[in-house]
Amino acid sequence: MTTAAPAAVTAPVPGDPPPRRRRISRDTVAAWGLLSPNLVVFGVFLFIPLLATVWLSLYSSSGFGPREFVGADNYTELFGDSTFWRATANTGLYALLTVPVSLALGLGIALAMNRPLRGRGVLRGIYYVPYVISGVVVAVAGRWIFNENVGVVNRLLRSAGLDGVPWQSDAVGAMGSLVLISIWTKVGFVMVVYLAGLQSIPKEYLEAAQTDGAGRWQRLRYVVVPLLKPTTIFLVVLGVIESFQVFDVVYVLTGGGPGNATEMLVTYAYAEGFDARRQGYAATIGVVTYLFIAVLTALWYRRQRAQEADL
Repeated sequence: MTTAAPAAVTAPVPGDPPPRRRRISRDTVAAWGLLSPNLVVFGVFLFIPLLATVWLSLYSSSGFGPREFVGADNYTELFGDSTFWRATANTGLYALLTVPVSLALGLGIALAMNRPLRGRGVLRGIYYVPYVISGVVVAVAGRWIFNENVGVVNRLLRSAGLDGVPWQSDAVGAMGSLVLISIWTKVGFVMVVYLAGLQSIPKEYLEAAQTDGAGRWQRLRYVVVPLLKPTTIFLVVLGVIESFQVFDVVYVLTGGGPGNATEMLVTYAYAEGFDARRQGYAATIGVVTYLFIAVLTALWYRRQRAQEADL
């Protein structure tokens, strides 16, 4: 009876690639190693504070002494709070006024800065500088510019024989000063983003449209603007999110007044948390504001995925 010889075991040859399981394991470890610093920062400075805010919103707390668990009472009170809804309406109005104007002005400046101009780099820097300046500094400058009595704007109006605008004592004037200062600071960033979008448009598209007889405005309307649509959507969503987070300019320039005419969601949360010492209620405002921002971000992400699927 013949016995079959055992199969020969092939020894690994030096220089052969490692087994797939080991290679995947090493790749996974390397990926987690590279991600771990960002994950730690994300957890410590975002995820943990967010959970703590949600937890605090379920309590009645002044920041000192024991807390009292109230469950959803803060949320019930919030949705019946007229000041909260006024702050929400002010925030929406602020976004409605600042975002479209900033986009229109930023696109116009980007189109001009995309052309061969002498000193173009210097001009780009001048337009961008207000965006990188501290919001507190901008607001302090705004208080001097829009002061009712000695402000630059009212002095110019009076020198032209016009009446000064009540920037601090009138609701419309206070919101107007806030909107003008905010647009001035945002235009530079919008210009930079639109410049990047303009420079990514293939020149062949514009040359083909010009060959077909399209004028400058027709090329802008039917070629440039449609190709900049993803950039525009990005800027709109980012601008709305920033509008829901605005604080420093409002706090320094108007303080939310007169009355509650310029009260925003974040300034109202600050007032409830540190002035009224109702930190649980302030946390509730923060949670609802976060939900607003999360919904907007989710809608933008879904829109981007749909556009990528259509390409």
